[in-house]
Amino acid sequence: MTRYNYLERRGKSGTYYARIDIPTDLVSHLGCEVRKKSLRTKDENEARTRLWPIIEAWRAEFADIKSRREITADDKAEAVWQHYEATLQHDDQKRRAMPTPSDMDAEEQRLLRRIEKGEINSDSFAGMINAHTELELMLRARTDDANLRARRLTALKAALISGDIRTIEPAVKDFITRHRLLVEIGSDEYRELCDLMTRAEVEGLQRTLERDGGDFTGTPRDPIVKPGTGTAREAAAPGESIMDLFDTYARENPNQIKPDTLAQARRDVGLFVEHVGSTFPVHRIDKKAVREWKALLLQYPVKATETKAFEGMKLAQIVKHNATVKKPTISTTTVNRYLSGFSAFCTWLTNHGYLQQNPAADMFLKKSKEKTTKPFTVDQMNALFKSPFFTGCQSDEAPRFWSKRGNVTIRDHRFWVPLVMLYSGARPAEIAQLGIEDVRQEHGHWIMHITTEGDGDKSVKTNGSMRVVPVHKELVRLGFLKYHADMRKAGNTRLFPLAERNERGQMIADFSRDFPRYLIKIGLKNGRGLSLYSFRHGVADALRRAGYLDEQFGFILGHVAGTMTQRYGTLPQGMIEQRAELINAIAYPDLKLDHLRENHESAEAQVATG
Repeated sequence: MTRYNYLERRGKSGTYYARIDIPTDLVSHLGCEVRKKSLRTKDENEARTRLWPIIEAWRAEFADIKSRREITADDKAEAVWQHYEATLQHDDQKRRAMPTPSDMDAEEQRLLRRIEKGEINSDSFAGMINAHTELELMLRARTDDANLRARRLTALKAALISGDIRTIEPAVKDFITRHRLLVEIGSDEYRELCDLMTRAEVEGLQRTLERDGGDFTGTPRDPIVKPGTGTAREAAAPGESIMDLFDTYARENPNQIKPDTLAQARRDVGLFVEHVGSTFPVHRIDKKAVREWKALLLQYPVKATETKAFEGMKLAQIVKHNATVKKPTISTTTVNRYLSGFSAFCTWLTNHGYLQQNPAADMFLKKSKEKTTKPFTVDQMNALFKSPFFTGCQSDEAPRFWSKRGNVTIRDHRFWVPLVMLYSGARPAEIAQLGIEDVRQEHGHWIMHITTEGDGDKSVKTNGSMRVVPVHKELVRLGFLKYHADMRKAGNTRLFPLAERNERGQMIADFSRDFPRYLIKIGLKNGRGLSLYSFRHGVADALRRAGYLDEQFGFILGHVAGTMTQRYGTLPQGMIEQRAELINAIAYPDLKLDHLRENHESAEAQVATG
């Protein structure tokens, strides 16, 4: 947004105003969506000159508010105890500063000497009054101070009854500022804090009056006035906030994790910071803070950051609002993923002396034995492959058009990835990143070489994920090799040139997200269970039906340790034959795909000629 965009004019020749949109997450706190201020000029050049300092001041204010955190019960307890102690400390300081009997004797002797010297005499009434004033004040100092405290105590008790917060407000505002709390002036929480701190000062003043009688043994009788045990008393040192130290952790990357995983960990830790506040000291991260965060995660809705209903909200607000929205919450596995990224960071903090021990250790949830991803039934697959996305839809530009019948046929990676998964068990990203040279003939069989070797930005989950997978005969009949030949003829080096990685480095993440939504649109999905990975699970079941044990086909799914043979994709003929037999054993009785076959004669001829 340019400087000029912040200018607004009333009418064609009216006064210019500075204008700024309030950040979404601050609207509820500030009570408005737009802020305006008159620039007191009708001249545009003068308006621009006056504009920028106002905009910068507003931005600084917004940044300051964003750096604050929500007040907690620990903060309130700390406010009470701090104010009680401050009242007593102030009384101690006043008592130490009071004139002693020696001071008063010395002042009286000084006054007598001045009278003897004639510096003070009855001729000047005003001079006599002024000379005696300091001695009189010293003699009355303790009584006057006691009277002041007694009057303030009476005023505070009356304020508690009437709800008048004016007497205590300076102390409350100072506490909020020092601890960088997000408390709106006049709000219920603000008035509660005023009430609590008033009660604290009442207790403190009562102790001071007891001290006037020589009793220094008194303790608070109000149950809310007790030592604070929370984390409200300090903020992170400059450069040592949680996210500052995460930046250092990310640069070191001690476990050499992938950029995408590191970015995910940053978001995980950022969500923890949303809970505790950006100024939360690192050394205060303890089991209690992690436990409370985990409790919120267990109520955190699926895809909260992508849901308009939660726009601009923070973690606690989202959880609270979801009681109305009623979106399903994230799974146990996802909660553990958040804890995993955070725990790895805490291990680094422990190794570097910021923490004594990892507070996230042993905080993981037990995984449910029930599978969250389920394979498609044959009936579901028949319905899916006869739906508009595979047979002809209204448009391929947006998912909302996929479920509407039309004459647009989708035949890029979005068409082939589900089918290749169905007959190979490969992961979506492994298929989407295949190069033209990764699909080739070996010993009379067409294979897919899933590898990081060759041109292009490729990645695999583990070294064991690099493997050779023969092309299933059904894929040949469906025209997969014809598609491969067409891509080669067009000069492409990648089999699916339109398949892209997102900013996090994830291959075809958009399609992986949109596919389950399409399943919902056509009535196949309701809740968790079905996704692209359902095809991968279906392959495992198909191989079991064919009589294979899990340990006999795990390698074909990339579930074993990597080998150099898998890495370079050169297998002897016997092994290729065995793998082809294994892959072609994948079958789905009663699955009907004849309507998807295109130019099968040409495809089979291509297999024969290579």
